[in-house]
Amino acid sequence: MTLKRPTPPRAWKPGESGNPQGRKPGTGEVAKLRAAISEHVPAIIQSLTSAALSGDVAASRLLLERVIAPMKATEEAQPLTLPDGTLTEQGRAVIAAIRDGKLSPTQGATLLAALGTLAKLTEADELERRIAALEGKP
Repeated sequence: MTLKRPTPPRAWKPGESGNPQGRKPGTGEVAKLRAAISEHVPAIIQSLTSAALSGDVAASRLLLERVIAPMKATEEAQPLTLPDGTLTEQGRAVIAAIRDGKLSPTQGATLLAALGTLAKLTEADELERRIAALEGKP
């Protein structure tokens, strides 16, 4: 025979918060840590700046990464004339342009992905046209 324990009464209904006011701002561990460090921030920055000016590359990097947004690599657009023809012929032209150094590999990959997407769209259009023809719709 098993005995069932009585369930204690709940102070709130299921789905309701037991603390509707929430935690008070500034009482978490991160807030306490920030408060403890905040008074030392000017001295830390001064120390890092001095170290950076003395040639400490790590200090320089840390300061610069926090102050200046990182530069993103950019590629200039390259004009490319694709042949009129099939998507396969156009894809081969893109690969040849990469091989010949007329396009960067990244630009070529982007163009090939665009051609692949175009192939899927063309396939969907063709499938829709065939289904409409089979169903006798105009």
